[in-house]
Amino acid sequence: MTDATRVVAGLILLTIVTIEFGGYFMTRIVRGKVPMTDFQKSFARAGHAHAGVLVILGLVGLLYVDQTGLTGAWLWIARLAIPIAAVLMSGGFFAASAGKGRTQPNQAIWMLWIGAAALALGTLTLGVGLITA
Repeated sequence: MTDATRVVAGLILLTIVTIEFGGYFMTRIVRGKVPMTDFQKSFARAGHAHAGVLVILGLVGLLYVDQTGLTGAWLWIARLAIPIAAVLMSGGFFAASAGKGRTQPNQAIWMLWIGAAALALGTLTLGVGLITA
């Protein structure tokens, strides 16, 4: 594992504390301590789930990124796009549902779609890099 990949992996592992806090917040929602609409509850669940799954996927991707023949910007896309997608997609769910009594997404939903594009770019780059190595 290269030093750059090791540092990125360490930083990603540190983000798990925020996901843990999100889990605590979810327990408050489920117990009725945080007033939310059904829409907001579903987006909070989706945001929390996407954060956890995509952080794990980002860490798994890092195990492979140095096995590709990628260099320069393509290497950094393969290394960072999936973790960036974790931030943008989960953040998109939370931001798009923010606001008292909200029953549909606000304009911040764009974060979710940019995150989906980052996820596609990262997984495609990593996959092609591994196949062509």
